[in-house]
Amino acid sequence: MISGMTRYSPEGATPAMAQWFALKAENPEALLFFRMGDFYELFFDDATAAAAALDIALTARGNHAGEPIPMCGVPVAAASAYLARLIRRGFRVAVAEQTEAPRKGKGASKGPLARAVVRVITPGTLTEDELLEPGRSNLLLALVESTASTGRGRKSKNAEAAQPEAPLGAAWIDVSTGLFETAHITQKNLAGLLGRLDPAEILVPPGFPLGDFESCRAPDVLVPGVEAARQRLASAFSVASVDAFGTFSDEEAVAAALAVEYVQRSQAGKLPRLAHPSPQTDGGILGIDPATRASLDILRARDGGMEHTLFSAVNRAVTAAGARLLAEWLAAPLTDTGRIAARQEGWVWLRDAGTCRDSLRDALKKAPDIARALGRLSLGRGQPRDLASIRDGLAAAREAASALGGSKADLPPYLDKAVSRLGVATDLQAELTRALAENLPARLEDGGVIAAGYDGELDGYRGLRDNSRRIVAGLQTDYAARFGVASLKIKHHAQLGYVIEVPVSASSRMKDQDGLMFRQGTASNARFSTEELSGLDAKIAEAGERAAAREKGLFTALAEAVLAEQDVPVLAKALAVLDVLQSCAALAAGGSWCRPVVTDDGAFDLHGCRHPVVEAALPKGTRFTPNGCDLSPKRRVMLLTGPNMAGKSTFLRQTALAIILAQGGFPVAADKAHIGVVDQLFSRVGASDDLARGRSTFMVEMTETAAILNQAGPRSLVVVDEIGRGTATLDGLAIAWSVLEALHSTVRCRAIFATHFHELSGLVDTLPRLSPHTMAVREWRGQIVFLHEVLAGSAKKSWGVHVARLAGVPTSVVERAGRLLRELEKDHATGPKPLPLFDTQKTIPQEDETTLRKRLVDLDVDALTPRAALDMLYELHKEAMHDTKSA
Repeated sequence: MISGMTRYSPEGATPAMAQWFALKAENPEALLFFRMGDFYELFFDDATAAAAALDIALTARGNHAGEPIPMCGVPVAAASAYLARLIRRGFRVAVAEQTEAPRKGKGASKGPLARAVVRVITPGTLTEDELLEPGRSNLLLALVESTASTGRGRKSKNAEAAQPEAPLGAAWIDVSTGLFETAHITQKNLAGLLGRLDPAEILVPPGFPLGDFESCRAPDVLVPGVEAARQRLASAFSVASVDAFGTFSDEEAVAAALAVEYVQRSQAGKLPRLAHPSPQTDGGILGIDPATRASLDILRARDGGMEHTLFSAVNRAVTAAGARLLAEWLAAPLTDTGRIAARQEGWVWLRDAGTCRDSLRDALKKAPDIARALGRLSLGRGQPRDLASIRDGLAAAREAASALGGSKADLPPYLDKAVSRLGVATDLQAELTRALAENLPARLEDGGVIAAGYDGELDGYRGLRDNSRRIVAGLQTDYAARFGVASLKIKHHAQLGYVIEVPVSASSRMKDQDGLMFRQGTASNARFSTEELSGLDAKIAEAGERAAAREKGLFTALAEAVLAEQDVPVLAKALAVLDVLQSCAALAAGGSWCRPVVTDDGAFDLHGCRHPVVEAALPKGTRFTPNGCDLSPKRRVMLLTGPNMAGKSTFLRQTALAIILAQGGFPVAADKAHIGVVDQLFSRVGASDDLARGRSTFMVEMTETAAILNQAGPRSLVVVDEIGRGTATLDGLAIAWSVLEALHSTVRCRAIFATHFHELSGLVDTLPRLSPHTMAVREWRGQIVFLHEVLAGSAKKSWGVHVARLAGVPTSVVERAGRLLRELEKDHATGPKPLPLFDTQKTIPQEDETTLRKRLVDLDVDALTPRAALDMLYELHKEAMHDTKSA
């Protein structure tokens, strides 16, 4: 939090600084951009913080309380660039503008011009293109706990939040596009929602824990009561009840009202154009927790960038709105096979209709960002090019509809629905085309926005402003002829304004003329004026002001006409949908990406699957080695062994990414794919620590493993790598073994379990749905070659010493390790030791082992009830104890 008054009192301040103190008191958490002429100036602690963040000079201006006032400033014309840097560094900025025109004339009162904060710029309330990423949503998220724990009756801090099933209300707004959605979730679902939305700013009650999203916390907010929240929300949308837009839980209503009030305060009381709040449910969305999202580099890579992500690998969108929607689909894959199939049918039709697809793509390239232009216009911050965006977007929509119109009869429903929304607002398009100039300025203040011939009054003001010389020259000719003085001139005098100037010899004739007033004489010239000339100077000066005012009024009227057209936001969304579909079609058109079959059963079969991000990063001409993956019900757990660097992690991630693409409705990088819907996806690939919160690599690994085991179910997909790597060998083997058993027999999910403990291959005989696979490795002349192929079978060695050599470990160290390895292997010359439970030579007599094995094989594990399984365990334990005592 920034406070410029921590060491200063407003007592004794000059009038201008008294204004600063008053406005700063209203916004203590924000830097105050204080408008003074052509600059925004910052003072006191604000100046110190901003100068350091922006790397600009810190100076001083005047004195306060006997000390120089620290000051820095940025030009108003370049403010956006500085604001962007401050927002990225986590600051909030309150913009104080002059709300009074400069005073003129002798009687004008003295003192500072009136100023007021017209906007508070925060990370979640941005609208300018300079401050936003074109292809990324910018969300403000509000979260509230159960209404039973809010307000005066609030329970102890985090009492509800600590309970996994505690109800939460969530509401999120994208001010730049008008998106407004809500959800009713539980505490255990919060991490998944935060990971999916990735909000820029979060509104929560004091003390509410945000974990990895703590840096997004907004200043403390006051949570309204339920009834007040519903009334305020209804009032904001001019309806009697918010139930007009759907059914909202109390928590959702409070969160939605909290978000709306925050946005309204940030815009100095003005509410931007927002869609009606839309309640969402997570029931139809694939669950992906934050750790899995980070592991898979879906929208952002682990270094924070967007290069080498799934988004960058599949994005073929040509509009900013299309890229944002594509990112939304990737962030929230579906579990509804009907909706998935509808998306697929749309892009498959475009894939097969190459000419139509190319025409559509060309049309979409001409479509600006309509949604964000609407957002700025609704807040009164629109510029000429925002109106042009609407005009050009409407034209692009017509062209897009025409591109697909020739075959409209056979369009699939999803595609047809989007096309049907393009033929709207024809009158608005015509009006904007007629009204807007061909070459538009960046700012309304620069003039030249409205086309000549659109408005006669404006043309008149412009004519007087722009053609003053021609007007003066015409009057001079008229006067010379009327008064019979060929040498008559009209000149502009600083004190007298426009005057007629004639030689002294002609002045006697001029003094007798009607309508002429003598103004001044010199030794060689005489100056006269007329009523026409007296008003000319004022008219020319006023013409520019009137032209600007008239043009601003016409611009405002056009903006209001745009905002009144309810079909424009719908058209904008339809263009975004078409862009995503053509992007998918372009991806699939090459023939190496397939349309996956997505069903509601337990099927899981990938043929020739590839990692799209790795493949995209390979040098030109390098071939990616594809692999299949069969996790069908009878072999739903894959045990994957093999050395590091052989491609295990790539295989795990590409399988998980295939699920995201398939259930997002996208093509999949495979020859063929059949996937039974996955309800939750868990990926634990790669080591990481969290030292800032005192968690070692192994603690992070175990925490993520615990989350998987506690949340996964039979319809989930789990891909994990090297469980147990962070501790001692025996500890690690024991943990890996027990986790593998739990995934197979307790969770009963589809899973790929990659491990360097190749001893676990011995579990194949006791876990009937475990399928052993290994990464293919070839040894040649003492060197190893990684083939990056997944084959049936188990690894017999780890190849760690060879990998050390490849990594550049000094030769002496590698050779020493090789000798030690050979010595250690002598202890196991008779072959690998069996896992302890299955070491029949030491534990179970042969005849008992055969009986036990037969009983286990005959069991139908999937049909056992929990009680029957527990009874069986007690029975086996009793027999084992009897056998031990007998021995």
